Parts: sequence; C-alpha cells; structure tokens
Amino acid sequence: MLVDRLADRYGAPRTLALDGFTDPTVDESRGAALLAVLEGRGETIRAWAYGGQWIGAGTARDAQGVVRPVLAAAPRRVQVPATGGTARDEDWVERLIAITAWTSPPQRPDIDWAQIEAEAGTRLPGDYKRMVETFGEGAFDGFLTLNQEPWTHLREVGLLIWASTEHENLHCWQTDNSTDPDRWSVAIRTFDDEVVLFDCSAAEFICRILLDPHHPFTMAGYFDTHWFMNYRESE
Repeated sequence: MLVDRLADRYGAPRTLALDGFTDPTVDESRGAALLAVLEGRGETIRAWAYGGQWIGAGTARDAQGVVRPVLAAAPRRVQVPATGGTARDEDWVERLIAITAWTSPPQRPDIDWAQIEAEAGTRLPGDYKRMVETFGEGAFDGFLTLNQEPWTHLREVGLLIWASTEHENLHCWQTDNSTDPDRWSVAIRTFDDEVVLFDCSAAEFICRILLDPHHPFTMAGYFDTHWFMNYRESE
C-alpha cells in the first residue's frame, strides 16, 4: 500500500531489490545510496528520485532477520557537465539526460512518428521526438509534462503545443511551413493568453529553465537537482 501511494505521488518507481536480490546495475546514479542506508538488508525495495534525494519503500530484514515494511531516504547528487559548445551545436537532449541523471533505457523507441506527423499535418522537430523516445510519458521535476504527441487546438494561431505545466502555461512551437521544424522558435502561451517567444529548441528551453535562476520561466528556484518523473514504466 505504501509503495502504491508513493507511486501515485512520485511516478513509476525503480526496482533496486527484488526478493532479496539486488539489481546488479544499481550505482550512485540509480539509487545505491538507499541500499547503503539499509545496510544490504533490503528484500524488495522500490525507489523514486525527487530533487536532491532518493525515496525508497518496500521491505527489509531487521537485525533479527524478520522481514518488515521500510521507508528510507538518502541524498541524491547529480554532476551536470559544462556546456560543450555554442547553443547551435550543443546536443541539448544529451545535456538534458545528464541534468536529470536519466539512466533508464528509451521508454518509447518504437513510437510511430509517421502517423503522428500525418495527424498533425507537419513534420516535428527532431529533438522533441528524441525526448519522447527517451523519457516517455512523464514530467520534468514532476511539473513540466512532456506531451507524447503535439496538441493541435491552437493550430489556427500558428502554435503547436509540446508540453504544459500545472500553472496552465502551454509550451508551444511557433510553426512556419516555410521553415525547417528544427528551426522553429519556442512560444510560451501563458495562462492569461500572452505569447512569449524564445529563439531555441524545445530541449534547449527545458535545459535552460532547469538551470538558469534568472530565466523568466525558471524552475531552478524549486530544486537544485533535477529529475524526470515517469508516469508509467516502459513495457
């Protein structure tokens, strides 16, 4: 019940231990600090990233060997590499992977982009497609939800929506049929219908709002360490 309640709040968990066996791929980027807190006695442990901490729940053996429910927390640290070049030549999806310490396999590698683009009536930016394939369904910092396909209800005003927030801001592209989609600007449609333009890609925009405390739509003031909250595990 505890694991289910935490999953409702923090998304799909990572399994660190199952029936007494530890996942051999577990390291510092995957929640090893939680297993250290439990001193190797974890039986079945699920873990969630949340800002600068790991949260774990499940069962562990006590000093007498009795299996009991357990809840634990441990520090989570992420080393974000410096920008490798100019904005134009930076691989912003790879940088986003580093910022969030994403270590899971691609969540939606077989998504049918041909069908989605046909329904949208346009090709879509490559970095957006890579983000969906890599991260799947969920939200950056549990706040910025990545659409799995663009919302088209603002198409008549030249906007395609690729993400949204709890503050009712819509993250869009300002589309232009004469321009390569990879060159489309990001347009933020605010809750009061103001449109703010940024000359960058979707992945670059997310990287900047996660790291830059002075960005007008910054998320850097909420967490020093960032993550992607899965809404569901890959099949």
